[in-house]
Formats: sequence, C-alpha cells, structure tokens
Amino acid sequence: MQTLMPPDFNSQRFKANPFPFYARLREEAPVFRIKGFANETGWMVTRYDDVNRVLKHASLSKDRIGNMTPEQRARMPWFVKLFEPLSQNMLSRDPPDHTRLRALVHKAFTPRLIERLRSRVQTLSDGLLDKAQRKGSMDLVAEYALVVPVTIIADMLGVPSGDYRKFQRWSNRLTSNTNMRDVLFSVPSIVMFTRYLRKLVEQRRSSPGDDLLTALIQAEEAGDTLTPDELVSMVFLLLVAGHETTVNLIAGGTLALLQHPEQLERLRKDPGLIEPAVEELLRYASPVEISTERFAREDISVSGVTIPRGDLVFAVLASANRDERHFEDPNTLDLGREPNKHVSFGMGIHYCLGAPLARLEGRIAIQTLVNRFPQLRLSKPAESLKWRTGILMRGPKKLPVSLA
Repeated sequence: MQTLMPPDFNSQRFKANPFPFYARLREEAPVFRIKGFANETGWMVTRYDDVNRVLKHASLSKDRIGNMTPEQRARMPWFVKLFEPLSQNMLSRDPPDHTRLRALVHKAFTPRLIERLRSRVQTLSDGLLDKAQRKGSMDLVAEYALVVPVTIIADMLGVPSGDYRKFQRWSNRLTSNTNMRDVLFSVPSIVMFTRYLRKLVEQRRSSPGDDLLTALIQAEEAGDTLTPDELVSMVFLLLVAGHETTVNLIAGGTLALLQHPEQLERLRKDPGLIEPAVEELLRYASPVEISTERFAREDISVSGVTIPRGDLVFAVLASANRDERHFEDPNTLDLGREPNKHVSFGMGIHYCLGAPLARLEGRIAIQTLVNRFPQLRLSKPAESLKWRTGILMRGPKKLPVSLA
C-alpha cells in the first residue's frame, strides 16, 4: 500500500534536494501515483530502466488532446483550451505528425550546423563576463546563464533582441505549473505569448529574413507541411525549449562545481575534460527534472504496477540519473564519469532536438567562466538560495557569485 506522500514541487526544501525522496521511491514505490493539474491520475516512474522504457513506449502518447473524443474535448475546462494553440508542435504529437514536424526543423539543429555557432556563443560569453568583471560580481542566472541561450535561440529564429526578456518571463511562468491554481495564474501569459507569436509571424511574412522563422513560414506557405497553428506552436516550442534546459545546466552546473571544489579544480587543470564534465553536470544537476507527461492509450504494466488507460505518466529524469542500479556512486560528482548514459535529454523519438546546441552552449559558457575567474565563489550560503518551482525544471532562481 502506498504510504509516501507526493512531493510539494513548490517547496524550496524539496527543489533544493529532491534526490533522497526519489531514492525512496525507487526502493519503495518505483511507480508512484499522484494527481495531475486537473486532478486527474498520474504516475511518477523513477527507476532508470523503467524511465527508459516509458520514454520509448509505443502505447504512451504525447497527444492527449488528439486522443480525446469530441465529448471529452467539449468537457475540457475553458482555460485548458487556451493551451491548445501552443500544443500543436512536435513535442505534443505522435507519428506521423511528429515525424513530419521534427523533420521540418531537424536541419537547423544538426551538430555540423550547430558547430558554426561556436564563435557566436564564445563572443557572447566573453562579452557578458567582461561586463561582470568590471563589477566584480553578478547574478549568474540573470546576467549569464539566461542571456547566452536566450540570445542564441532568439537570433536563430529572428526574434527582436528587445523582446528576449519578455518571452523568457512568459516561458518561466508556463513551465512553473504544479497545480490548478498555477495553471489559472498562467492564463495571462498564455494569452500574451500566443498574441506575441502571431504578431511576430505576421511581421516576418511581410518582411522575410535569413532565419529559422522565415524558413518555417515558407514551409507553411508550401501547403503540405505546417498549418498556421502548428507554425505558431513550433515557434513557441523552439523559444521555450531552446533556452530553458541550458539556463539550468549552466547555473545548476556551476553551483555543483562550486560545491565540489576538487572537481572544479580538476576541470581548470584539464580543459580537455569539459565534454565529459558537461555530461556529468547534466546527470548530476538534472536541469529537466521530469519529462512532460505522456498519456496511456491502453493499460500498461511498469514494475508490476498497472497504469490504466487514460492516466498520465511522468518519467522522472532526475531520479533515473541517480539510480544506483545503473550508476556507480550516483550521488558523487565525477567529471570523468564513464560510461555516463544519462537521460537528461530524454530517449526515443522525442529525444531533445536541441541537445547539440545545449551541449555547445554549456561547454563554452561553463569553461569560459571557470577559466577566467579562479576566485569564483558564491556570494551567499548555498542553503539560502531560492530554487525554481514547478514539476518540470530544476535550477536556482538566482545565483549570486563573486568573481575576485
């Protein structure tokens, strides 16, 4: 019988260190029943092998709305319907629509094309750190970890630079939901973000540019690839997913290094370690704590627990990344860990399309930071840091650091 209580994803204590709770779940209740945003039944899956299976399971759909009957759709709360225009993207679709949508943007995120952004990311990182050096301190989240990925993905899409903070604020609101109250409070952000994206699309229709948004619009106008709602939703996904993971990787990864000075010094002495180091920081910090929900199209069994048709399934990436059945000394930060098959970018057909970009940004931003500032340290105790709330993301809200 289930005796553990579900976690409070808005609790600072929990978000600062959810790993002991997930360890208990792996041992006592690896498939753990919770309530979703609209009081529907959901299941948290926590063991590595089970998470891997869930992420690839053909009977788990990402398109919950598409699997509803007309009667079920009619009974949806009015505010849930507001999310629909922003959910017509590849992350919320199953094949063949997922295959079609993913193929449309895949060419913009190949490792070869992402590598061409290396000098841009390096120049941007250097400029931000030049500014911080003159002050001698900074909030590493707002002044660095956020600015690098937001600038790059906005540049790729052709979003005006003056709008970066605006869409990031909406993004943060929409990824912090844990209950019905949060969803209701996010309604204004949904409306403003949708309105902004439609206006942006119309501006680019009349003034095409050399950017990904123009390419998507031209594909839509070809008539066989994107609907207008899919176009808006794809831009939404690319803007949000294009920076959220990397913000938490850079900030959470830097915090982990500062809390493990021996590993930080190891990286400084061996710059060639940066690639496995970032993989380990992705595993250890788990910037995406829980994957977006999946929907059971039929009864499925996971670790002896039957998940009924219609229930939601949440793969807990942060738990899988600390599973002692798969990782030796999983709670130890080891920048040279090998092998390191973490699940921070997911698995299966929904594996993160932007993984090469996130890795590039993380490697450059973290290595540039630690190499330039040998005296880098926290400006306040780690125990007093505030963490982002919400079920999906994990990272500090602010990270005040001294540079000298």
